[in-house]
Amino acid sequence: MVDAAQPSGWEVLGATHTAPGPVQVDVRDAAAVDALVRRFGPGAIVHTAYLQDGPDAEAVTAGGSANVARAAAAAGARLVHLSTDVVFAGRAGRPYTEADRPDPCTAYGRAKALAELEVARACPAAAIVRPSLIVDGRGGSRHEQLALDVAAGRAQLGFFVDEIRCPVHVADLAAALLELAGLEHAGPLHVTGPTAVSRLELARLVTGRDDLPSARSADLPQPRPLDCRLDCSRARALLRTRLRGVRELYQ
Repeated sequence: MVDAAQPSGWEVLGATHTAPGPVQVDVRDAAAVDALVRRFGPGAIVHTAYLQDGPDAEAVTAGGSANVARAAAAAGARLVHLSTDVVFAGRAGRPYTEADRPDPCTAYGRAKALAELEVARACPAAAIVRPSLIVDGRGGSRHEQLALDVAAGRAQLGFFVDEIRCPVHVADLAAALLELAGLEHAGPLHVTGPTAVSRLELARLVTGRDDLPSARSADLPQPRPLDCRLDCSRARALLRTRLRGVRELYQ
């Protein structure tokens, strides 16, 4: 986001928690978040903080989002909140639209769905963006690195054939979020690449290998999201940013 915003003329502050950065803040600390927002008086806030799992995951993902949303609303700042496609269980058998009710089947999805509710309640004007798997086309994301590790023999696992997602390039997503910072869209917006692939297909694209091991998430004891395709027609009508399909990224 910082790399995308600075050339566009935005004055940017990238706040972090455990990672090095100019300003550190724990989003679980409502007073600290409010003080930070009041101190810098931003015109827009793009909120991306979350924890995938662990004992603090809900407190960070949902509680932290609520704190940021309340601080943004109090300061009159535009809020763009980053959610996920796995607020859906992926069992509808069709692409989900923004009108579909979230039905998460994982703890992470439930925390993200709760975060959406908290953000909408605290800051009704906020844009709530649902992306899919985020990649960079060069092996830099954790999804791509995992495929490369398996291909190189550094890890052993199978890639799911029944988990369908629409990966989005990190630069395309950043450009879309930056564009939304200057628009008035409120509520959910689906922002993914246009191409749906399974986890196995994505791994094959990343590695150029057709011999990677496969697996079925439906065979696992704990449910996982399956077909989480998102209908992005609303985003395509609203945004100038072109969201590239995943096959285009690995040509």
